Amino acid sequence: MPDGFKGHVADSVLVIDDDPCLLHSFVDVLETYGLPVATARDGYEALAAFRWFSPAVVLTDILMPEQCDAALAMRRARPAVKIIAMSGRADKADFLTIAKKFGADAIVHKPFEVSDLVKLLRTFLQQRRR
Repeated sequence: MPDGFKGHVADSVLVIDDDPCLLHSFVDVLETYGLPVATARDGYEALAAFRWFSPAVVLTDILMPEQCDAALAMRRARPAVKIIAMSGRADKADFLTIAKKFGADAIVHKPFEVSDLVKLLRTFLQQRRR
């Protein structure tokens, strides 16, 4: 079972980031807002967590080993899953453009307001319920 697995829940979020501090911060914040969360630290863990957890939304840092391939595999496996790509690099425009090419539904530039991210997640979850 992947790290951060807490069981399948309908309105769940898979957070993928290779920075342990950010990853845990995401979990703390999203759980505070009542969103069930699973985590992964790279593309390999992400695919395992994706299979086990079956999230409604994937929130992923784009600059990690195997992450573009993992995102493409997630999109192929479940075309309806919502994928939010994020990057904190100064040259983020290039990387986030790549994220759109592999099927990201939204892109987020780090740093960002938590309330904006939660609003985006809730919008995607509400769309899923329709």
